[in-house]
Amino acid sequence: MSRPHLAVAAEPVVPAVPAAAGPRYAWLVFALTFGLLLSDYMSRQVLNAVFPLLKAEWQLGDTELGALGGVVALMVGVLALPLSLLADRWGRVRSLILMAALWSLATLGCAVADSFGQMFLARLCVGIGEAAYGSVGIAVVVSVFPRHLRASLSAAFMAGGAFGSVLGMGLGGVLSAHFGWRAAFAGIAAFGLVLVACYYLTISEERLRGLQERMGGASGSAAPARQIAARRIVRELLMVPSVLCACMGSALQLLVLASLQAWLPSFLSRDYGMATGNAGVAAALLVMIAGVGMVICGALTDRVARHAPARKWQMAIAYSVVCCLLLMTGFRLHTGPAQLALIGAGMLVAGGTAGPASAMVANLARPAIHATAFATLTLINNLLGLAPGPFLTGVLADRIGLAGALQWIPLASAAAVLLFCIGRRHYAADLRRLESPDHPALRADPAASA
Repeated sequence: MSRPHLAVAAEPVVPAVPAAAGPRYAWLVFALTFGLLLSDYMSRQVLNAVFPLLKAEWQLGDTELGALGGVVALMVGVLALPLSLLADRWGRVRSLILMAALWSLATLGCAVADSFGQMFLARLCVGIGEAAYGSVGIAVVVSVFPRHLRASLSAAFMAGGAFGSVLGMGLGGVLSAHFGWRAAFAGIAAFGLVLVACYYLTISEERLRGLQERMGGASGSAAPARQIAARRIVRELLMVPSVLCACMGSALQLLVLASLQAWLPSFLSRDYGMATGNAGVAAALLVMIAGVGMVICGALTDRVARHAPARKWQMAIAYSVVCCLLLMTGFRLHTGPAQLALIGAGMLVAGGTAGPASAMVANLARPAIHATAFATLTLINNLLGLAPGPFLTGVLADRIGLAGALQWIPLASAAAVLLFCIGRRHYAADLRRLESPDHPALRADPAASA
């Protein structure tokens, strides 16, 4: 349900956002949207912290435990695009509030589940709620900031996934150790519901539109997504080669990062003889390095490409090349400080393409369909990167050992370089074609005018 807004008689509706408060409100939008992203990944990853307790209490097998985690990723992969398309049409703020409320309540449902079946249903609802949050959340954030900050903001936003994962596992572990596994789910759910209430009370579609107009945003220049046929939106995205290259290059780079996130604890345990707890902590620190690296690389990209947006492609290429060289070299060294240093350095740039890729996708799509464009990025990231990465590493590990597998997985970064190079060649022409009034995707939609 939309909230009332203030209107001035006989004038267009412009929400009361003082010019001086515009930037402050934009950062409030970012902070609350980022906070909900933390809640998203905390709700997703808290399960990992209570695996041993669930296994013991309900006598579950590893396959059942894996299903509880996998159903969330499955829902995100399947529903990200259609739900983001609906959000572009229905209203992004209302959609975000509904999504966050759903996954928080579903996480609370996990706390009161009495069987595997009930827990599975609750986790499925967590996945439905989280499916489109990343794409719609980024669309909201980039809509209230200047174009030259898109890589920084997108990278910082996506890094929230790494930070939220660490927080979910850490806080879940502490709460479950002191109060039981049900308290872990309940605590994470309470955090999410508080943020939902804050978002509902402070953020609205009307205030966002007013802020975009005061800051020179482009939202008013695009037709609302509800006036555009769904197939026309999809065709508009699929007609742009550089969009597909940016998405696929980002996915291959994330394949490397996802593989390391999944297998670093096992690598440290097997090759360094670390206890399971110590290996988990060390791996979490490396994941944190990757999250910090996303932010740093995004900010650096915006600085370098501020007056030449096409340089974002060059930065993405550079991050992929450096990642490939550092990780392939590091995993070929003998165990020791030098190896860990190179792995840490590789993790710093492993997610570096996230910001540039998101910014390029935003630049190549009209503001009215940003959520759908980011959902396309999310879908490809999941199908080509996040989902197959850990599995492919496991298949290779069964044949050549885990250390050997990790030596070859970084080659995916080389493939990402090739895709970014192809996208760079098409970028300028795609921008001109997209901005042309003769572009078929920008012509008037007969269905909308009927």
